[in-house]
Order: sequence, then C-alpha cells, then structure tokens
Amino acid sequence: MRRRAAALTAGALTGALALTGCSGSGAGSEKAELSVSASYMPQPVSADMAAGFLTITNKGASEDELTSVTTDAAGEVTMHSTTGGAMAEQTSFAIPAHGKLVFRSGGNHLMFEKLKHAPKQGQTVTVKLGFAKSGPLTVEMPVKSTTYNPSTGH
Repeated sequence: MRRRAAALTAGALTGALALTGCSGSGAGSEKAELSVSASYMPQPVSADMAAGFLTITNKGASEDELTSVTTDAAGEVTMHSTTGGAMAEQTSFAIPAHGKLVFRSGGNHLMFEKLKHAPKQGQTVTVKLGFAKSGPLTVEMPVKSTTYNPSTGH
C-alpha cells in the first residue's frame, strides 16, 4: 500500500511539474526575435516605381512571416519572389527560426509603386514591416546610387 501511495504521489508531482513547464513563464524563449539589416533602395530610374532590399534575421526559436510592408513614400508596396527569372507577387514570406529572409537584387524584392516623389541618393525612406506573430518593425531604408551593389559597396 505504501508503494502504491508513493507511486501516486510521484505521478502527481511529475504531472504538476509538466504543467508548470507549460505556463507562460517559458513562452518568451519560443518567440521569434527579428532584426533588420542591409536595407537599401537604389535610386529609382522611373518616376513612379522603385525596388527595395533588406535582410530580416530571426534569432528566435519560432518562425514568423512577413505579411505586409507599408510606407508614406508610395501608394503601394508589394513583395515579390524571383525564381528562374520569373517574378511572382507574394502575400507573405516565411522567416525561419534561427534563420534569415533575404531580399536582394535578382531574388526576393520589394516593389514600391505609385511613388509620391522620386527618392534621391542620400535620402532615406521609412518602411514599416508587419509580421504574423511579432510586432511591427520600422526601418529607415537609405537611398543608394542606381547601380549600388552591396557586395562591392558602390
């Protein structure tokens, strides 16, 4: 009888500890931890359209999704993927846990359409990124020369 009582008590303690592990106190480590780097916009050659590039890094243990991009500088910002030379508009992009989402020339990119004014080299464009799980991030995107290539620095 004593062994059975001890086994029941041990089982109850194990269950209580397991439930404690599910409480909100440990949830912080399961979130995405997003940051943005290498953002830029080449000075547009068109009066009403421009491209934008950046890298979103996720140091967290949970994936997230980029779901929207907005700016006061353009009437609309769309997100595009490029595969095998074919461009396709996307409504979201996955950002893997402990990974990166890269927007670069010739690949994934942002399209700023219906520009309200043509940004010039040396200016910045403020962009707000929206995510499925994380709060929004505001990014100051510097306008670089039309031929800017980040691998060469100019």
